[in-house]
Amino acid sequence: MSKALRITLVVIIVLLIVIAIQPTDFRYSRTITVAAPASASFAQVNDFHKWVEWSPWEKLDPTTKKTYGGAPEGVGATYHWVGNAKVGEGRMIITESVPNELIRITVSFLKPMKATNTIEFTFKEQNGQTDVTQSMFGKNAFMGKASSLFMNMDKMMSENFDEGLAGIKAAAEAK
Repeated sequence: MSKALRITLVVIIVLLIVIAIQPTDFRYSRTITVAAPASASFAQVNDFHKWVEWSPWEKLDPTTKKTYGGAPEGVGATYHWVGNAKVGEGRMIITESVPNELIRITVSFLKPMKATNTIEFTFKEQNGQTDVTQSMFGKNAFMGKASSLFMNMDKMMSENFDEGLAGIKAAAEAK
């Protein structure tokens, strides 16, 4: 075995070990304060039809094909999308909806990479203002762990969450 081949194998083995020991669990979270009651922000999230007003992913591909199903809003509401390479394909279902407090969504990404995670919105009203927090959490498979070595997923998701939360704020405060 040549020296170059041995070095290559060692590098590959070390890389595989480094990927394997990356954390499995992840959580990304951002918060914004909205100058409106919790009900105004809650309404923007609890109905998938309203996401077009504020979701940053809606802007990445205006030609995204969308299918809504299940309940019109709240628990059981579903949203399926098929878009360009930036948007991919996936499905969301609202699995928990506590009025003006919590919305929990299972999101299944189908393309470009398969993954199932949880998205959670919490609404904490105090003195006529509401802290709206968006979180996404789940478990990284091997490819997710590998991606996290080369991409700052926390930074990328935080930027998207900040943009979406700013859209929720604008829509809620306009009501």
